[in-house]
Amino acid sequence: MAAVPDFPARCVIWFGQPLALERATLAAAGWQVRGVAPEQCAGIGMRGSDQVVGLLDLRTVVPANLAHLQQLLVDHRHMSLLALLPAAPLRASPVLDALLAACVDTYTAPIDLPRVVQRLQQLAGADPLPAPHGPQSLIGDSAVLQVTRAAIRKYAPVDLPVLITGETGTGKELAAQALHALSARHARPFLAVNCGAIPAALVQSELFGHERGAFTGAATRRLGLFESASGGTVFLDEIGDLPLDAQTNLLRVLQEGTVERVGSNRPLAVDVRVLAATHVDLEAAVEQGHFRRDLFYRLNVLRLPLPPLRERGTDIAMLAHHFLASFRHRHVTRARGFTADAVQALERFAWPGNVRELLNRVQRAAIVSDAELITAADLELSQPLLPITAHGLHGAKQVAERETLLHALRQNDFNITACARHMQVSRVTVYRLCRKHQLALPELR
Repeated sequence: MAAVPDFPARCVIWFGQPLALERATLAAAGWQVRGVAPEQCAGIGMRGSDQVVGLLDLRTVVPANLAHLQQLLVDHRHMSLLALLPAAPLRASPVLDALLAACVDTYTAPIDLPRVVQRLQQLAGADPLPAPHGPQSLIGDSAVLQVTRAAIRKYAPVDLPVLITGETGTGKELAAQALHALSARHARPFLAVNCGAIPAALVQSELFGHERGAFTGAATRRLGLFESASGGTVFLDEIGDLPLDAQTNLLRVLQEGTVERVGSNRPLAVDVRVLAATHVDLEAAVEQGHFRRDLFYRLNVLRLPLPPLRERGTDIAMLAHHFLASFRHRHVTRARGFTADAVQALERFAWPGNVRELLNRVQRAAIVSDAELITAADLELSQPLLPITAHGLHGAKQVAERETLLHALRQNDFNITACARHMQVSRVTVYRLCRKHQLALPELR
C-alpha cells in the first residue's frame, strides 16, 4: 500500500460568518474554513505545520468588536491577513486603520471569490494544477459542482476506494483523474477500463493477466491491468457490467491486495488504488443478484455523486462556450459564439446525455452553422420541451412518454432491438419516438 503523506492542512480562519457559497468555493479549492466570532479571536489554536491565512470579514462587524480584532494582530502577528469590506465605506478610526494596514489585500463587496481564492493560493505557495488534471477540469461555477470539487479534494489523499456515481456523460472519468492527480500516487500510472466494453471471455485476462498457454491463443505471458498500474490507480468504469466471476477476483484485490493470472494459482501482490464508476443503481443490482453484496460494500467506502447537467444552471452556457472555443482552436469554423435564443434553449433543455451530449451538439453546430453565432436550430434545440404546466394534460403525456422511452433505452444499454422488445413496439416506432423527443442516440451512447 502506498504511503499517504501527512499533508499540511490549508485553513482559512474566517473572523466573522462566511456565506454558504463562500465556504463551498474555498472548500472546492482545498481550503478548510473555520468561522470565528471576533470576540473569540484571541483563543485560536493552530498546528505548526498548517498553512493558515486569516480573513477579516468587516462587512457585518460592529465597532465594539474592532478592539477584539486588534488583539488578533498581537496574538497572530505572523499570520497573513486578508480583509473583506462592505460596499459602503466604514467609519475611519485608529483601530480600523491599524487592522487594514496589517492586511496584505482587501476586497470590497460584492466579493470577487475567484480572485480571493487565487490570492489564497499565492499566500500558501501552492502551484495550481494544470486544468486537465485537477478538479478544475470539471468546468463550471454552480453550487452543486463546487460541492463535488470539495469532495474530490477531501477524498483524494485518502488511499481508499471511491465509488463515483452519476448519469451517463456527467464526467465520471474526469473526476477519477482529478482524484488521482491530487493523491500520493499522482506520479504513477492511471489506467482506465470500461468494464462493459470488454468481451466476457476476455475480462479475466484483461484485468488480471494470463500465463502462456492458459488458453488457446495465449502465446505469451500477459500482465493484467492491475499489475500494469502498480503503485498507481485503476479506474473501473461501468463496474455494474463486470461479470460475477471477475467480481470475485476483484474482491480479492481489495481485500488482500493480490491477483492471480489466468492459468496460475500463485497470488501476486499488487499495490493499486481502485476507483469505480457506475450509472446504474448498484444497490438494486445487489438485490437482484447481479452484483456481489460484499464487493459493493468494499467499493462503497467513499461515494462521489456527480450532478446531472440539467441541475447545473449557468454552467451549461459556460461549458458550451468552452467546447466551442476548443473546437475553434483545432478546426476552421465561422462560428464564434451563440445567439441569445440558443443560450436560452441550452439552459431549458433536459440534457439526458449530459455533458457528452452537449459537447457533441456544440461540435455539430459549429460545423453546420453558416453564421458567426450558433442558433438554437443549429443545435437542433429549436423546439425544446416546455414545462408540464404550460401544456396541461397533453404536456404531461409528452413528458411521461419521453421519460419512459429514455428509461427503456438506458435499461437496455441503448440497444434498439432490445428496447423495442421491452416496450412491446416495433424498432421503427422506437426510432420515431427518439426523433420526436430529440433524443440523439449517438450522443446518448
